[in-house]
Amino acid sequence: MQQSQARLEAISDGIFAFAATLLVVSLDVPDSYSELRSNLGDISSFAISFMALVMLWVVHYNFFRRTTTMDYWVIAYNFAMLFVMLCYIFPLKFLSKLTFGGATVTGTAELSELFQIYGAGFASYFLFLALLYRRAAKSEVNQADYLHYWKRHFLIFSSVALLSILLAFFGVGIRYGLPGFSYCLLGPLCFWHGRQMGVAEPDMG
Repeated sequence: MQQSQARLEAISDGIFAFAATLLVVSLDVPDSYSELRSNLGDISSFAISFMALVMLWVVHYNFFRRTTTMDYWVIAYNFAMLFVMLCYIFPLKFLSKLTFGGATVTGTAELSELFQIYGAGFASYFLFLALLYRRAAKSEVNQADYLHYWKRHFLIFSSVALLSILLAFFGVGIRYGLPGFSYCLLGPLCFWHGRQMGVAEPDMG
């Protein structure tokens, strides 16, 4: 069982490493100093995207630290989650560049679609993570309550992303970035959930 889990983690880490290469500003060595300066100007957006990818890796890593469950459902949910992550990299990178003026959108309609695409990736990733915890809770009855706590924890992530999608779809506060700011609800909601469940120091993953 441990060997199977180790192999699954190893290939998962390889996929995360591939995703990191997709975030790189440019895979080619600049041919001129002006190109070098242009690439260096994108470092801020790259840093934000890279930090987000690291956070996705951390919650993935923590799942395998909290459970030893290994079956075909875990494998399926894991690879579905990683597939979503690879697709999610592109809107994440674009949104990061947009924040620092390295990308542009034409009008609120495109911005609305961008928030919806980003939210769909975010919601799907954490939904599959919640399903992983749900599957683990079925197998490990002795710590089912603990694993169900994390399942609900990550369902909060998906729910907030769905709220962002709805705000974007109906055009609520698009000009002011309200669909993006809605993710600020994660902190208070996860803290409240942790307190409700008696967790002394609730964390994000």
